[in-house]
Amino acid sequence: MENETQIPIASMLGLDEPVDGRKRRKRVFVYGAMVIVATALVVIWSLRSTATTVQYKTEPVTRGNMVVTVTATGNLAATNQVDVGSELSGIIKTVSVDYNDVVTAGQPLARLDSAKFAAAVGKSKAEVASAEAGYLEAVATRKEKEKTLQRYRKTRELTNGKMPSLEDLEKAEADLERAQAAIVSASAAIDKAAASLKADETDLEKTVLYSPINGIVLSRDVEPGQTVAASLQSPVLFTLAEDLRQMELQVDVDEADVGQVKEGQTAVFTVDAYPEQSFNARITQVRYGAETTDGVVTYKAVLKVENPDLILRPGMTATAEVTVLRIDNAVLVPNTALRFTPQRDQKKKKSRGVIGSLLPGPPRRSPSGKAAETPGRNQPHVWVLKDNLPSPVAVSRGATDGVRTVITSGDLQPGMGVVVSAVSNDG
Repeated sequence: MENETQIPIASMLGLDEPVDGRKRRKRVFVYGAMVIVATALVVIWSLRSTATTVQYKTEPVTRGNMVVTVTATGNLAATNQVDVGSELSGIIKTVSVDYNDVVTAGQPLARLDSAKFAAAVGKSKAEVASAEAGYLEAVATRKEKEKTLQRYRKTRELTNGKMPSLEDLEKAEADLERAQAAIVSASAAIDKAAASLKADETDLEKTVLYSPINGIVLSRDVEPGQTVAASLQSPVLFTLAEDLRQMELQVDVDEADVGQVKEGQTAVFTVDAYPEQSFNARITQVRYGAETTDGVVTYKAVLKVENPDLILRPGMTATAEVTVLRIDNAVLVPNTALRFTPQRDQKKKKSRGVIGSLLPGPPRRSPSGKAAETPGRNQPHVWVLKDNLPSPVAVSRGATDGVRTVITSGDLQPGMGVVVSAVSNDG
């Protein structure tokens, strides 16, 4: 009985096997253990290598002044610029001014040869004298015809209508009417001759070109001896600018910004000639007429500029910053904080590898372990760190200068950090 029981046990334990068989089984066991250990190491290394750490960059909420500006470019110009030309054709006899000369209203600038125009004045004066003589002759003729008619009427009365004849009497009456008409015609001839004389005298005066304003000579496009032809249009001989201590800057405002630009707003501008210096200006007019250049619609704004040192010159290109809004003591956040949204870590989804495909994972949770909070799509919000994880804060935003935005309401205080970016570090 004992022998029957011991034999199966020995067989099960392999004690009845040869020594070579036991060594082979031991070798298989050792190899199996090594495979299990290697597999475990690979899994551990894979899990560690796919772990992802997210670092969040924050910037502080600040309190300060918000200044919103609109940029526009344009050119400086004189407040009043006048082109002086000649209405007459002729030869320039003298030129009295040069570039940059200061002139006063009524000062002669240049003179045309006036001989022809003076002769025309003399001729017109003679025509006036002739017309006046014709008028006196017409008056004398009328007096003569009046006396003749009176004599005929008296004679006819004394002769009881016998003399002169009715025909002679009617002829005398017609002669008187013609004499009266001749007086009217002679008077009109005087007016006509006088008008012609005035026109010729005006032309003679225009042979001298006078300055219409107090200002400075910007350009002179004429020389003595030059022939001026004014048959089609008046040629421009001089360009004068009024006092350059008061100038204007005309800038082109983009159609997207013109709604913010209004009269009375202040601006600061620079010019290429003085890149380190800023100049102040004030908007005096925003024109309604649109200007289209290469498909871009702009509106002209005129700014008043003080130029006491006369360092600014007409035609200079200027870049202006118009202050359209200023808010003092406001809560400000970076615009990047309003654009930031945490992204789900896609690498964690992939890091499960073969094990993840075989074993079901836990339900997805937010980083804090709670159900994910999703702010409204149209509700502005920023993210702050709680326990090193981003948490949304709903806000109401106001004006922006392109870098910072005014926060009008929301649970934010100056000094708090708001998330502006995230960086993933793969271990």
